[in-house]
Amino acid sequence: MKPPILLKLLPLLVLLLSQPALAGSGEVTLIHMGDLHGHLIPHANVREGGSGRAAGGLARLHARIQEIRAREPHSLLVNTGDTIQGSAEALFTRGQAMVDILNPFGIDAYVPGNWDYVYGSQRFRELFAGPAPKANWNAVAANLYYVSTDEDPYTFFPESAGKRVLPPYLIKQVGNLKVGILGFTSDRGPQTVGRMVSKGFVFTRGESELAQLIPILRQQERVDLLVVASELGLAQNVHLAETYPGIDVILSSDMHEETRKPVVTRGGTVIVEEGQDGTLLGELKVKVRNGRMAGWHWRMHDIDERVPEDPQVAARVKEVRKTFVAGPDFVQHINPINGTRLQRPIDTVVGYTQVPLHRANFTNAAMPAAIEGSSHDFLTDAFRAMAKADIGAMRGFRYGTQVAPGPIRMEDLYHFMPIGAQIGVVRIQGRFLKRQIENTANGVLDPDVGRWTGGWLFNYSGITMDFDPYKPQGFRASNIRVNGKPLDPEAIYSYAGYWYANDAELINGCDCPQIPGTFIRVVKDDSGEALDATEVVVRYLQTLPNKTADPQLRRIRLLNPLPKAAFGNTELQPLQGCRLP
Repeated sequence: MKPPILLKLLPLLVLLLSQPALAGSGEVTLIHMGDLHGHLIPHANVREGGSGRAAGGLARLHARIQEIRAREPHSLLVNTGDTIQGSAEALFTRGQAMVDILNPFGIDAYVPGNWDYVYGSQRFRELFAGPAPKANWNAVAANLYYVSTDEDPYTFFPESAGKRVLPPYLIKQVGNLKVGILGFTSDRGPQTVGRMVSKGFVFTRGESELAQLIPILRQQERVDLLVVASELGLAQNVHLAETYPGIDVILSSDMHEETRKPVVTRGGTVIVEEGQDGTLLGELKVKVRNGRMAGWHWRMHDIDERVPEDPQVAARVKEVRKTFVAGPDFVQHINPINGTRLQRPIDTVVGYTQVPLHRANFTNAAMPAAIEGSSHDFLTDAFRAMAKADIGAMRGFRYGTQVAPGPIRMEDLYHFMPIGAQIGVVRIQGRFLKRQIENTANGVLDPDVGRWTGGWLFNYSGITMDFDPYKPQGFRASNIRVNGKPLDPEAIYSYAGYWYANDAELINGCDCPQIPGTFIRVVKDDSGEALDATEVVVRYLQTLPNKTADPQLRRIRLLNPLPKAAFGNTELQPLQGCRLP
């Protein structure tokens, strides 16, 4: 362990070593996208205060990218993670649908996100690593390693033990400028899908790599502009920039925040993040003089129906989707995670909703996404009803879609549940339910962002509660009721949520202590066949009058509003946590 005095001096040493040894001058435009989450086509924008315009779509996204490139020839396109997960097309092709459409985009650098590991470490390496990856996106990640054989003697990759999976950075010559792009993937895999998903890989938080690589890029590589492409999330990236001087720009993803006004740290690092689903695109034009960033201009582009589609990309999207939508080419694809079949075309209307379905509201809304979402209320109702359980539960996944009041299509359900889960039921004691509520709340709202666990609060069906975000850990939730009755810490409740055969003892990826002698019951059809979670929800809709959902909202009653935004933008999650008054 290093003496405390050296730890205190480390940022100063990094700053001294990070001064450029060469002095280039010029301009470069950084085009930034991230958190596409498998969205090929536009979706509704019905969040509270939203524009109402259809948002996103890869054909429109590419059209705007090409427009920027045409007027800014000295440009780089950077994609920061969570790309190959989030839709039926991505799931059933193990990400290939997104690769086929995005390969012609000319992506200059790519940083994987936590959900890009969802199809397993071997598929990840096939797509992104090695001399001829299927995705030609130039993937980089300084904080992703092959596990050592001491840590896992059964690793998939013993010949690579201890090495990096991807290059830590790349260098791009743009006009007269030498631009270094240093990559940081998420510090976690998608463990809710199972512990085997990232087998053979180990992640770090990135701090030691920053301390090591900033001086290398500045002094040895002699870059004029140091860009960090990071899927560690906006809050953590702000912390890293303030701790490790020498970074000019951070292109951030993971939290789905929208920096219409860039975050600028005390040291001058410019940090931007562009929401999710390809609904926004960032354009940061940077001026460099004598090896130092001398100025910048930022523009965030809304990708909506006002942007004309690129016809070639639109044609590729149509080609990729033709075996998924109604027509002679439809195929009952096999789910690679749980082996179930795609029962019907994904553009099939399977039901209706009376309320907008999403988890997308900012912290100043009546029902903030970090606390609760109408989509999760709807889905947990389905889990509870079809499993005949006391409680339905779902992790606070950030990804999803937005559905306007009216038809619900099969592809909407796959956007909400794109990870091959089934629905299982277990019996747990009330005290463990209380623990789950409090643990997930702390993982979202702790003032120490280093303690955040990813995602937002669990949402439930059958449970209501009062919630004070400013109470200390373990005391935020009160007046918890299960189906109208006060939560009994010693009572036994049946609890339904995500289940995977590879981790058969877990529900929702949580090791919730079970009652001795009980077992997990999985929801199946009348013939005993496994049902994907999406099919469970379809069958739930069929039980409702007119197949129409109208979920009760605001099951979590906020006793105090979430804090005001910290950096001049609306926020989805309080970026400095909730501090005690």
